[in-house]
Amino acid sequence: MLETVEHQTAANPAWSILWLHGLGADGNDFAPIVPELLRPGWPALRFVFPHAPVRPVTLNNGVPMRAWYDLKNLDLDQRADETGVRESMAQVEALIAREDERGVPPERLLLAGFSQGGAIALAAGVRRQRGLAGIIGLSTYLPMGSTTAAEATPTGLATPVFMAHGSHDPVVPEGFGARSRDHLKSLGMSVDWHSYPMPHSVCAEEIRDLADWMDQRFKAG
Repeated sequence: MLETVEHQTAANPAWSILWLHGLGADGNDFAPIVPELLRPGWPALRFVFPHAPVRPVTLNNGVPMRAWYDLKNLDLDQRADETGVRESMAQVEALIAREDERGVPPERLLLAGFSQGGAIALAAGVRRQRGLAGIIGLSTYLPMGSTTAAEATPTGLATPVFMAHGSHDPVVPEGFGARSRDHLKSLGMSVDWHSYPMPHSVCAEEIRDLADWMDQRFKAG
C-alpha cells in the first residue's frame, strides 16, 4: 500500500477524493488546494494524496524520482511506460479498495490527478468494473490510448470526466490533452473540458470550475 497524506474536512467522511501528484512531486504537493476547493454545504470529505514510488526516469537522464511510470519518449503514443502505468493503476485500485473498507464506496469517490497522476487517473478510471463518481485529469493525457477501446468497461465509460489544460503548457502540450479528450469522447465518455492561458500549473479560475463540477457530483450522489 502506498504511503499517503490525508486531510478530512469533518468526521465520518461520506466522500473521498484520491488525488495523484505529478512527476517528481509527492503527496504533499496538492494538499494546500483543499481549503481553496471547499464550499459551504459540501458533505464531509477525505482527501487522500499518495506518494508515487521512486523510480529512474529515462527522459530525466535516469535520475530516480517519484514517478507513476517511466518516460521514455516524447511522442504521445509512446510517452508512458506501459508496465509502470499498469503497476500504478494496481496501486490506485488498492487505495480505492481501502476507501471502500473505510466506508466510502467507489460510487462516492473522485479519482483526480495532475500531469502523470492525471494520466493514471484517466487510464484507471476507464477500465474500472465498478464505477467511480468522477475522474479529474489536470494538465494531462490518456496513456496507452491504443488499448483503451479494447480494455475500457461500460461502467468506466459512463463515468463523468473533468479535464483542464494550460494553453501555454511546455511540459505536456495542450494538444496532447485535446487529443485524449477527443479519444475519450469517441468512446462515448462525457468530458467537461476547460482551457486556461497558463503553463504547466493550476490557476484560480480552474479551481473554481473544478469546484463547480465537484458540486454537481456531490448533488448527483
